[in-house]
Amino acid sequence: MAPIHMRRIIDEAGVDSVLLAAEQHARAKGYRVVITVVDRAGNVLGLRRTPGAQVASSLVAVDKARTAAIFVRPSRDIEEQVSSGRLGALALHGAAALTGGIPLRADGEVVGAIGTSGETPDQDESVSLAGAAVSFTTIEVPALTYEAARRVAETVGTVATDRSVAPVVAVVDAEGHLVYLWRPDAAQVASVDVAIDKARTAAIYRRPSKDFEDQASTGRPSALHLARAVPLQGGMPLLARGHVIGAVGVSGASSADEDQELAVLGSEAPLLHDAATYIPKQKVNEQFQTGGLLLQTLSYKLDAGRRTGPGAVELHDHETDIMHVAHGRATVVTGEDKYLLNEGDVLVIPNGVPHQFVEVTGPFLYFVTKVRS
Repeated sequence: MAPIHMRRIIDEAGVDSVLLAAEQHARAKGYRVVITVVDRAGNVLGLRRTPGAQVASSLVAVDKARTAAIFVRPSRDIEEQVSSGRLGALALHGAAALTGGIPLRADGEVVGAIGTSGETPDQDESVSLAGAAVSFTTIEVPALTYEAARRVAETVGTVATDRSVAPVVAVVDAEGHLVYLWRPDAAQVASVDVAIDKARTAAIYRRPSKDFEDQASTGRPSALHLARAVPLQGGMPLLARGHVIGAVGVSGASSADEDQELAVLGSEAPLLHDAATYIPKQKVNEQFQTGGLLLQTLSYKLDAGRRTGPGAVELHDHETDIMHVAHGRATVVTGEDKYLLNEGDVLVIPNGVPHQFVEVTGPFLYFVTKVRS
């Protein structure tokens, strides 16, 4: 199974086409309704209201559309189950047992749904059917598969096991719904929900959950009110071909910082990316202004190093440093050897060899590839 596959989503023009067809039908009949289109996870993409529609219909139309989208069937099916005596259907999570929601399909694949509310159940459904019957445009985007989610979680799990820590690792899709959970025997129970919360936050906000923890702890406590966001570091988006296809969340390692570090490793899993990684000149130059990582994977890191003065002695037990000087001059001591590095020079320092910058003509800019030995 391919780790990443392509799926269709309804685009902006497609949403407009569906809403317009439904609205034209409603106006022709004199219906006072609210019409909404949602994506495959039930998130609102567009909404229209005809004159005189009741206020409550804005919420009910969304409920109907969401039901049709996430259950991949007309919402009438759920209402008929309840009406025929299956009262347990009222407990279905996310379902509204109300007629008027219709799935939107493209080449047999459900890409969203339309919901209508304001008139009788049959009239509402007729408006939604008119919208669903029109041709609408879609685009293809990368999507997370179960296999990819499993590999991300197990990649993080392998590193965690090597470190003798036992966090829970959750992988969710682009809409924040759980796809895979890695839970070692020694993991604390509370970490299950927390890992999912972190992953969901990173997925639906398209950024690390750490961003919200940083906001909340540095003068913006109102970040705690962001819908469905949990301001705890340890959640990272998963990117493929420039699109967020999901997220990974980690909870229960030795510290919050290690949760974040493990989540970053999961987000850099090679299976999520193209064979080559392109880093534009602008990004390289920006990173050189402060120094820091350009790329991090499980087996290697690429660092944009910046020094303006001598540093402390360094010793890496499991990493080989490959330095390539981009600008400036510096003297590096490795054991009893001393090297004067100039622009264009390369220095390879195996793991286990102590090294120290003792003289620097700043700013000294250099690439460091750190290869795990």
